[in-house]
Amino acid sequence: MTELPYLQGYPDNIRQQVQHLLATGKLAAMLAARYPQNSHNIQTDKALYDYTQQLKRQYMKSSEPISKAVFDPKIHIINNALGTHTQISRVQGGKLKSKNEIRIASQLKQLPLPLLRMVVVHELAHLREKDHNKAFYQLCQYMEPAYHQLEFDLRLYLTWQDSQLVCK
Repeated sequence: MTELPYLQGYPDNIRQQVQHLLATGKLAAMLAARYPQNSHNIQTDKALYDYTQQLKRQYMKSSEPISKAVFDPKIHIINNALGTHTQISRVQGGKLKSKNEIRIASQLKQLPLPLLRMVVVHELAHLREKDHNKAFYQLCQYMEPAYHQLEFDLRLYLTWQDSQLVCK
């Protein structure tokens, strides 16, 4: 079976099904049917910040503020992550100031909006839950009820994108 780096934690039968969809050229059609709107207008750091703030206001009003949400071209999707959440602490005068930053891989600008939303929700959840534990995933599902399906679909989408690069 060909390597499927985005699906490494999934059972063999799922990976075999995805491999079959790739081999028969049906994965792209399945994703296109599921996400017919392939583009969105969140293409700038400002638009991403506004979108992130909107979701935060809607679901996480009492959480710490976000100082920055940007697309980061330096994030390598397989080696690093789809996005990162960092809390930067600095001593300023006699006080300790902290900032929360969310960075999303620039490659994800091209995703259908529901998949981008899933990544933003994931990073927002880290404001409250630092680890990927049960409470973290419950919070993700509170903000996005289809969170787990969207995460799997994102992995399928990235797998399909990689297969297109290999074919070129």
